[in-house]
Amino acid sequence: MTIVATAAALSLPISLCRSSKLNTKKGVRGGFRVVAVFREEGGLEKKSTWGQLFDVEDPRSKVPQCKGKFLDVYQALEVARYDLQYCDWRARQDVLTIMLLHEKVVEVLNPLARDYKSIGTMKKELAELQGELAQAHKQVHMSEARVATALDKLAYMEELVNDRLLQDRSSTASDQTSPSPSTSTQSLEVVQRRSPRKSLNVSGPVKPYHPRLKNFWYPVAFSNDLKEDTMIPIECFEEPWVVFRGKDGKPGCIQNTCAHRACPLHLGSVNKGRIQCPYHGWEYSTDGKCEKMPSTRLLNLKIKSLPCFEQEGMIWIWPGNDPPTATIPSLEPPPGFQIHAEIVMELPVEHGLLLDNLLDLAHAPFTHTSTFAKGWSVPSFVKFLTPASGLQGYWDPYPIDMEFRPPCMVISTIGISKPGKLEGQSTKQCATHLHQLHVCLPSSRQKTRLLYRMSLDFAPLLKYVPFVQYLWRHFAEQVLNEDLRLVVGQQERMLNGANIWNWPVSYDKLGVRYRLWRAAVDRGAKQLPYSEST
Repeated sequence: MTIVATAAALSLPISLCRSSKLNTKKGVRGGFRVVAVFREEGGLEKKSTWGQLFDVEDPRSKVPQCKGKFLDVYQALEVARYDLQYCDWRARQDVLTIMLLHEKVVEVLNPLARDYKSIGTMKKELAELQGELAQAHKQVHMSEARVATALDKLAYMEELVNDRLLQDRSSTASDQTSPSPSTSTQSLEVVQRRSPRKSLNVSGPVKPYHPRLKNFWYPVAFSNDLKEDTMIPIECFEEPWVVFRGKDGKPGCIQNTCAHRACPLHLGSVNKGRIQCPYHGWEYSTDGKCEKMPSTRLLNLKIKSLPCFEQEGMIWIWPGNDPPTATIPSLEPPPGFQIHAEIVMELPVEHGLLLDNLLDLAHAPFTHTSTFAKGWSVPSFVKFLTPASGLQGYWDPYPIDMEFRPPCMVISTIGISKPGKLEGQSTKQCATHLHQLHVCLPSSRQKTRLLYRMSLDFAPLLKYVPFVQYLWRHFAEQVLNEDLRLVVGQQERMLNGANIWNWPVSYDKLGVRYRLWRAAVDRGAKQLPYSEST
C-alpha cells in the first residue's frame, strides 16, 4: 500500500508551479490514467516529475472474483492486496480532485478575470467551488476510513495466518466473499463477525495452578537484597518459603514453617548460616535439615526445601516436582547497559492479569497520562509486529522492543531522547535506551510478587547520586498505581464471571499469545505453543 506516496502528494508545493492549467487524459481498461501537464512561460509543455503519482490504473477490473468460494490463505491475502490497491487508487483520485479544484479557485481569483467577470459572478463561482471542495474533503475522510478498515482486516488476517487459525468452514461458505471495493467501507465489526476467531475465555475465579506451571526456574529476589544475616520471606504458588544464605554464602530456600509448632521461620533470625525459629530455637540449614534443637534430644528431622541458585544478580528457585533443568535463562541487560534500579513490590492482583497489562502498550496514552506517556499523541493504528511463531517483537509506531519470556518475565527496550519522550520509528534509530525487566512471580491466585530491574545505556554517573534509588521507586510506584486501579477492577469483574479477553484486537497480539501459551500449560499440553521446538 503506497499510503506514503499519497501523503507525499498531499504535501507537494503546488503553489510553486508557474502555470495553473492541469489537463487530464482518459485511460483504458475501465479505469482512467492521469497525466499532469504544466505550461511553462515559453509556451512549451513539460510533464511534471510528480505527475506519475496519479498515473495509476483502476484496480477494480483485476479484483479476484471469489464469491461463493472458500478462500484459502493465499486467495485471502490476494484479495486483501487488491483491496489495499483500491484504497491507494481511490486516495490518489481524491488528491487529484482537490488539486483540480484548487486550480479552479486560482483561475477564478486571477486578477485578469476581473476584467470580464462581475463580482457577483465570481462570488457564485467561488460558492460552487466551495461546495465541491467540501464534498471532496468528505470523500477524503471516506477514503481514510476505507484505509483504516482495510488495515484492520489485513492485520486480523495476518494474525489468523500466523497462528494457523485460517481454515475452511462450511457454515460460513456463503459469507466468505471477496472484499471488493464495494465492501471496503463495511465496518470492522461486520468483517470480524463473519471471520472465525480464536476464542479466549479468562473469567471466573482463578483455577488452581497446573503442576506443569511450577516446572520452571523462577527469580524470587535480587542478590543485593540478600545479605549474610538477612532472610527474605516469599510466597510462591500459595506456599510460604524463606530464602537465606548458608554457611558457604550460597542461597537456599526452605519452607517458611517450623516443623515443631508451625511457627513462621522468617520471624526468627539467621545465625551462622542457619535460620533459628523464634519459638523454641530450632535451627535449619539451607537444605531444610534441622541441625539444632535446644533443650531436647536432637531428632533426624527435615522440612521441605527447593532447588535454589544464584545467577546474574538474582536468586532463582525451582518449585516444581520434575527435576530442574540444567540451565537458567539469562536476564542480564544487553551489553552497554548499566543497572540503575532494582525494586520489589507485592501487588494484590493475579500474576496473569499483571502480565496482560505489561504486554500491552496501546493503553499508555490513555492510562499513563501523568507519568511516562504524558503528552503522547494517540496513534490512528497501533501494531505489534512479531514472527509467526514467537513471543517477541516490536511496537509500531512506538520505538519499543518487547518479549514475553516464560514463565513470567517481560523484557522491553525503549528508545528515548529524554525522560518521558520518544523518538524515531525503531529502537535502532534512537540514540539512548531504557531497558526494563519485569518478573511477575505468582504468589497466590490473587497476589503477585513483582521484581523490577531498570537499566540505561546513558548517564552512567546517575546511579551514584545519593538517594536516587528512592526517586526511581517513587516513579515506578506512580506508573504502577495508574495501572493497578484498572487491573484490580478487572480482577473484580473477572471473579464475578466477566471475560477479560472477550474481544481481542490486532494490538493485543502478544498478550493473546501469552494467554494461548498459559492455556496450554493449564491443560497439561505436551507441546507448548510458541516454543523453540514448535
